[in-house]
Amino acid sequence: MALSRRSFSALAGTAALGLALGGSGGPGAPAAYAARSVPTGPPPPEPHADGRPHTVGFDHYSLLVDGRRLVLWSGEMHPFRLPSPSLWWDVLQKMRAHGHNAVSICVAWNYHSPAPDRYDFTGVRDLDLFLRTAAETGLYVVVRPGPYINAEVDGGGLPGWLTAAPGTARTADPAYLRHVDTWLTHVDAIVSRHLYTRGTGTVLLYQIENEYDSHVDEPAGRDYMAHLYRKVRRDGIDVPLFHNDKGRNGHWVPGSFDTGGEKGRWLYGFDGYPSPSRTPPDWGHFGTGGRTGGATASPHTPGFVPEFGGGWFDPWGGVSFRGKGYAEARRTRDAAYERRFHLTNLANGITLHNVYMTFGGTSWGWLPAPVVYTSYDYGAALDEGRQPTDKLVPMHQIGHMLQRVPDFAKLDRAPEVKAAGLTTYHLTNPDTGAHVHVLRNDHDKDVTSTLPVGGTDLPVTVPARDARLMVAGLSLGQRRLRYSTAQPMLLMSAGRQDVAVFTGWSGEMVSLALEAAEEPLVTRLDPDVAYVYDQGLMRVTAPLGGGRLLRMLVQGDGENRPLLLLFADEAASVRLWPRDTPSGSLLVYGPELLRTAALRDSAVHLTGDTVEAAGLEVWGPRGIERVVWNGGAVRTSVSGSASLCSAAPLPGVPKVELPPLGGWRARTENPESGPNFDDSGWRLADKSASYSTTEVPKGQPVLFADDYGFHYGDVWYRGTFTDSTGIEAVELAYSTGTQGLLMAWLDGEPLGTHRMPVPDSRTIRKGSWADTAVLPVRPERRSPGRHVLSVLVRRMQHDQDGRAQDTHKAARGLTAASFTGASPKVRWRIQGEAAPDPVRGPMNNGGLFGEREGWHLPGFPDRDWEAVDFPRAERRQGVTWYRTTFPLAVPPGIDASIGLVMEDDPSRAYRAQIFLNGWNMGQYVNDVGPQHTFVLPNGILRTRGTNTLALAVLSEFTTLSGPGRVRLTLLGAAAGGVPVTPVASPGR
Repeated sequence: MALSRRSFSALAGTAALGLALGGSGGPGAPAAYAARSVPTGPPPPEPHADGRPHTVGFDHYSLLVDGRRLVLWSGEMHPFRLPSPSLWWDVLQKMRAHGHNAVSICVAWNYHSPAPDRYDFTGVRDLDLFLRTAAETGLYVVVRPGPYINAEVDGGGLPGWLTAAPGTARTADPAYLRHVDTWLTHVDAIVSRHLYTRGTGTVLLYQIENEYDSHVDEPAGRDYMAHLYRKVRRDGIDVPLFHNDKGRNGHWVPGSFDTGGEKGRWLYGFDGYPSPSRTPPDWGHFGTGGRTGGATASPHTPGFVPEFGGGWFDPWGGVSFRGKGYAEARRTRDAAYERRFHLTNLANGITLHNVYMTFGGTSWGWLPAPVVYTSYDYGAALDEGRQPTDKLVPMHQIGHMLQRVPDFAKLDRAPEVKAAGLTTYHLTNPDTGAHVHVLRNDHDKDVTSTLPVGGTDLPVTVPARDARLMVAGLSLGQRRLRYSTAQPMLLMSAGRQDVAVFTGWSGEMVSLALEAAEEPLVTRLDPDVAYVYDQGLMRVTAPLGGGRLLRMLVQGDGENRPLLLLFADEAASVRLWPRDTPSGSLLVYGPELLRTAALRDSAVHLTGDTVEAAGLEVWGPRGIERVVWNGGAVRTSVSGSASLCSAAPLPGVPKVELPPLGGWRARTENPESGPNFDDSGWRLADKSASYSTTEVPKGQPVLFADDYGFHYGDVWYRGTFTDSTGIEAVELAYSTGTQGLLMAWLDGEPLGTHRMPVPDSRTIRKGSWADTAVLPVRPERRSPGRHVLSVLVRRMQHDQDGRAQDTHKAARGLTAASFTGASPKVRWRIQGEAAPDPVRGPMNNGGLFGEREGWHLPGFPDRDWEAVDFPRAERRQGVTWYRTTFPLAVPPGIDASIGLVMEDDPSRAYRAQIFLNGWNMGQYVNDVGPQHTFVLPNGILRTRGTNTLALAVLSEFTTLSGPGRVRLTLLGAAAGGVPVTPVASPGR
């Protein structure tokens, strides 16, 4: 949580700090660097459901929470992409520990609504539980419930049943708004119980709509936005509302639509996904002016980016639009990218940041939109297996800096200060006199230059395509910083001393200068830290590297408290964990993660994670005598910097053993392709009209799957007709989304498989995922009498309707059927997914026979199935199921993240749905990729128990099919973690 100047004074525990902030800059200090008066007061509370009302406002600098400035450093995660509520604790605690003070969430309409007027907020869809968890973690929440969210999910979040309903989506059409109002009523009833304004939760901001740019200048668009605004307000949501502009267009700024007379409660926000190969744009308050200038389009609200690229989604592989895997996204949008772009945003007056994504998670089941595959890792700072990556380093450093250095909440552009070869920004806080310099290197090689700061020409080096932040005139407790080449990360009080942490790159020498009328007494706790005192300045240098934390203690005197200076490189900085408690502030150093901290009597109780053996060091309030780590006492001694240090390292994680996967049993299915299959219970496809945007062919019935209530996964068709004598070919028009396919049989004999052509980067945006399969009929199959044409369509979900043109209603499944050489009259029946079970929800199952019969569920009797071994090499058209069970015995207190790996000869054309304990964990397409590893989330995965794994393999007949190699893999492990409650997995 960002601290105001008033709160920082109180954290120091002395009114004298406020006086020091208001004093002179010291002997020889330039006038521009003199401090100004800062009021004192209590520290702002960490956000919790504290039962007290709060105010949430803003000016053009920042949010104002209870009158105190707050820089929002939020990270995006989606609860629906982590279907194990226990693990929400894990991700939220990691986000908070690594510097975030807020979490932003999308709430997907399709995830909660299987049918009109039916809504489910239980189990893995328990929004109330998530909001309680965030509050207990100490995070603000930004809620984004759509009704349209995009987020690369099916239909952009619009429910599948809406495709077969009247009304034009994302407009003021009353038929559509009736459904929207029902959705928002359910969502807002939950959200309103967790508003920070009421003290019943930590919901701070609320978004209506997302990237809505198609009807900006039309009454339908303005009326739609006004309706959403008034509806949400009527539902009791009283925090500031906003919309996320699709780019810096100036759409939906304050005053652009009717808010019912309410003023001053609407924020303008825009998203930004700049290419890593380009120069970071100046699109904040200090950027280019005009309507298209980002935050300049709304000069009276703070700079707000509700989505800023913390990575990028990856498409399916293929010939013309090839996904490269999330390792590539993490390589191109690496730690240097995050630092360079986020510091540029800060230099442009952006004080509301949301990083999309901070944890991407998994688009399990049939959640993914056609453009993406199962993994939604996103190249985020926390990977899909919940493991930290190198990208956390700048996020951790910047996040804690924005929370712990209050000067960053209010910055104005200051006179230009240049450094040759670098793009420079100079800002100042008008209240404190602190100065901030951002130096950005847009070149492909390191740049060394000089920058005049605090009356001194400082040599600085900025690595290639990176950036650094330098400060001057900053108050460090009761002392004043003339300049620093290192970035400040923390300013806090711990016990009887103030603590300041500075960070930089490994291998560099950082320097800073403290103002001091007389030479202070200094204790060099690390011999590598050096200093000289001359004419009112104490100049300190420290060589960073090796993951070491370097320490220097500037002793107190009659006027100044002791000041502990800590210097950290990248590796050391992400092992520093500040925490505030009701009894005072703590700073913990050493373990891979600090989850919780509490002071009880004279003991510090800590929980967290270790991977390798690690030391533990704690600075805290006076009177602390003991340290407890994960419930066990730690033997400590007092160091020269007044910390408690562990006498022995905390143990690392023991080796986690994973079993091989064997004992497979197999069974072929698709009896639907046989001529004598009983389809009398299937829906008769006899409709003549549709609300789809796809035209119904003249003279044919509606064959679109959605019109018959089948919205997710595979769909079967059986067409019965008389006399195939003259038929030369069957022509089947279908629409699926990219990577979809069609298989057809005539009287049980395969006609062939047709795969949807892969669109290129131009046509993919148009949703051009329709084609016609022309399947020849051999002469021996032509005869009089009754015939059955069976068709299986693998749908890849609905378009996202990004342009608000109802494209989510584009047909899925068969769209038309015709014949070459004859025109028989066909009677069609259709079958898709069965009714969803109440635990896994509507997007878990498709329409395969085995799914409808429960072959994927735990406890299904498969003893009469054929025993088989992997790898397999079969040639058939259709579906084969494979099942096995495997035990896991991960030791208690170990958080092991486990994945399933599938690999085979890439020329083999087949795909597999992966079911773990009945949960559809994703789709593997062997000859497309790029995904081969699938995360199995704990809770659904029984890490201490027996698991059921089922694979539904769809073989195309054009090649041999597998599976090939199938194994478990350890994605990461730590000693610690969070307690995990098993997710319900109903079986047979």
